[in-house]
Amino acid sequence: MGYFSVARIILFSLTIAFSLIGLGLNAYFLSLTVPDNFYFIFSALGIATAMLTIVTIPIMLIIDFIRRGAFTSMIVFELPWLFILAILWVATAGEAVTTFNYYYPQGCISSNPTINAYCMEVQAIEAFAFLNFFIFLGYTCVLLVFSIIGSSRGNSVWTRSVKEATFFAQKSWPVQQQVPLNQYSGAPPTVYTTVSQPQQLGTYSTHSGTPVHVQTQQFQPAFSGQPQGISV
Repeated sequence: MGYFSVARIILFSLTIAFSLIGLGLNAYFLSLTVPDNFYFIFSALGIATAMLTIVTIPIMLIIDFIRRGAFTSMIVFELPWLFILAILWVATAGEAVTTFNYYYPQGCISSNPTINAYCMEVQAIEAFAFLNFFIFLGYTCVLLVFSIIGSSRGNSVWTRSVKEATFFAQKSWPVQQQVPLNQYSGAPPTVYTTVSQPQQLGTYSTHSGTPVHVQTQQFQPAFSGQPQGISV
């Protein structure tokens, strides 16, 4: 398990803890406003986002530990899902900031301690929502860059989990070995040599009257798979 995989587990654990805190705070605000037949948007959105995070992130971690090749562990699935969670968390934070600026434009300076407590709780919701957003966004950007680097080096990373992917190692291609000439196993080449065979042609010289023997050349293969001989 590499350092990046360990950092992934630590970051996911932090987001789960922050989501539990955000879930509690948003549920508390929702319980205060529902009896009056209204609710803050950041409370409802914060509860939904926290539930998605608390349910899906542990499932991704557990399946990654007990099973290899699951689609929830693949980088091609992890990147878009974590980006969606980052968008939901920043939307929650944005709604909380809007609500805080509307109800507490001067900050938490009310003389009523209950109102000041509500003010600080809204700020806490903003803080934890932004923390989860920065964690998910930062992790997604780093993972995307690492995946592009690994893919450019010939490594198959998109369909692998983070703990199995190889991002920076150069893929080694198989080396094609050349067969030496002295290990060639094919049929031996056919070499032609000249074989002289005397033939008496019965021609006579005009000077001595003795017959002249003329030799002709016949080409035969030096190796043909059969015993060679000179035909008479």
